[in-house]
Amino acid sequence: MKAMTTTNDTGTMPPAPRSRHDHPRTRLLPGLLVAGAGIAVAAGIAPLVPALSALTVAVVLGVLLGNTRLLPESARPGLAWATRRMLRAGVVLLGLQLAVDQVVGLGAGTVLAIVVTVAVTFAGTCLLGRLLGVSRGLTMLVATGFSICGASAIAAMEGVVRRKDSEVATAIALVTLYGSIAIVAVPLAAPLLGLHGEALGAWAGVSVHEVAQVVAAASPAGAAAVATAAVVKLSRVVLLAPLVAGVSVLQRRDGATSSRRLPLVPVFVLGFLAMIGVRSTGLLPDVALDVTATVTSLLLAGALFGLGCGVRLRELVRTGPRALLLGLGATVLIGATGYASLALLG
Repeated sequence: MKAMTTTNDTGTMPPAPRSRHDHPRTRLLPGLLVAGAGIAVAAGIAPLVPALSALTVAVVLGVLLGNTRLLPESARPGLAWATRRMLRAGVVLLGLQLAVDQVVGLGAGTVLAIVVTVAVTFAGTCLLGRLLGVSRGLTMLVATGFSICGASAIAAMEGVVRRKDSEVATAIALVTLYGSIAIVAVPLAAPLLGLHGEALGAWAGVSVHEVAQVVAAASPAGAAAVATAAVVKLSRVVLLAPLVAGVSVLQRRDGATSSRRLPLVPVFVLGFLAMIGVRSTGLLPDVALDVTATVTSLLLAGALFGLGCGVRLRELVRTGPRALLLGLGATVLIGATGYASLALLG
């Protein structure tokens, strides 16, 4: 005798009851656990290698894990979900690292030198990438990372340009390579260029890529040089918001964005600016700023770990020497432009 079945009012079979394992949150859990483990490992390794930030370590770990069979497919949905949200939250909190009065304290000449250096480096790198035949996505990421603030800027820009995950990893690898070279090159070259003390710090801040690399490059000149370098560097970070917003507008106009409809100005960019405003009020205690700085680093490390997990090394290798030449050209360009701008305007 056949088992009786029932239908609903529409004459179709009712859906089968969902297992608790099919709940969206449950499907995200493996990826969230992997992301948490990646952040913990990156945060543990970074202090052992001062030249590398937790962000760089995280993306390397992600690439290594993503190209083995150790990363289960069940982890990828949660990892992708966490990556985008950690990225946006991290960029927003990055705004708390700078107050408007710190920028004003540099003086109009130095601020103008920073703006000129960022503009020339970004535009020049984009042109160089076109001449070298480097893909538009990788060129934009390299131009942003080298002109603004390394991996953090790359992480912000990747959300508004059409790019491959492998290109994100390539851009971060180039920032790490040439920023590490700058740690040695800047203190050696500065005396030959007549730069000492705070002048050396200003040049390091305007021309070296990552914050950690800037501090390392300026440290041989003393504490005052490091303080100047850090403020100049963070002043470059302010330009991240208008740069990302401007590129987003141009991408929409050229139809070069992905199929999803992006806002005219990304919400996280507005949040970044809002956090600069909050910091500028002076109401936040130092302990709160220290905590948010740590949280920012961990969030961005988690985002870059997730991006790294999506990289395929075979595609990365295909970029060849052109990407290396692009990074070298961008490094020379920002160093020369930064020196000339500070000499003329600073």
